[in-house]
Amino acid sequence: MTNLVLVILCLIIGVLLQKVKEMPDDAPKALNTYLIYIVLPALALLHIPETQLSLGLLLPVLTAWISFGLSWVVFGTLGKKLGWSKATTGCLIIVPGLANTSFIGFPIIEALYGSEGLKIALLVDQAGSFIIVSSIAIIVASIYGQGKKRKRDVTKKILTFPPFIFFLIAIGMNIFHVQLSGMPQEILEAFAATLTPIALIGVGLQVKINSSTLSSIHLWYGLGYKLLVIPVLIFFAYRLVLSPDNILYKVSVMETAMAPMITGSIIAINNNLNPKLASLLVGIGIPISFGTLIGWYYLVG
Repeated sequence: MTNLVLVILCLIIGVLLQKVKEMPDDAPKALNTYLIYIVLPALALLHIPETQLSLGLLLPVLTAWISFGLSWVVFGTLGKKLGWSKATTGCLIIVPGLANTSFIGFPIIEALYGSEGLKIALLVDQAGSFIIVSSIAIIVASIYGQGKKRKRDVTKKILTFPPFIFFLIAIGMNIFHVQLSGMPQEILEAFAATLTPIALIGVGLQVKINSSTLSSIHLWYGLGYKLLVIPVLIFFAYRLVLSPDNILYKVSVMETAMAPMITGSIIAINNNLNPKLASLLVGIGIPISFGTLIGWYYLVG
């Protein structure tokens, strides 16, 4: 209960901080940079080395790949049939195709399912969402964005993305049974503990809802896919292979049902893929998702 209260409180603090004149306009970007470069690598080094890897864990990881792959098929097709601009199509492929499995997902999954749930969520994020956002999403952005990027530049972005690098390091540590202890572990735990307040305050700083922003049909296409279509697909498909009481099943559905990924929106914005839509999908999708997630939680138990 404490963690859930903290989630709501941090989001409200972020919204209220929008009223503070001294707050820099790029504060959310600075907070997200800290999370990407420091906190997510710390979480990877803390949890992945001690996680028992198994074929069963591939199922929750696959949810991220299924979601993004289907998003590319659905919005790529709709974009052509409905005459959307390439920028809008690319935005809808990337942002709703990726779930906020870390900034929102981690604190919520930990609050609902404890440390065991968090370990599964971390794999979904690192082996799913973040590999996609640091590789395939960049390829999509180069296809639908303005101008062509050299293959060498795309490859460099992928190989130098910090969470991807530390994910590979953490997997190596797991394979060779290397685990941190003592002072290094305590330092990583201190950084990891800042995830929830920093991430959700940053989200609150970006939440802006008014009548004009709610009229975008593309917004509702994206949120409909992210918060309803893909969770329904995973909810029923995974019931065929996992018990409803299995924590792998519960975390798979809940992580899929998270709001659009902040980092995905940053990729879209940086590549000029309808930046306004990318911001709306995250800024409006996150508060709405708190309501839809309650429904999914009661469905999976």
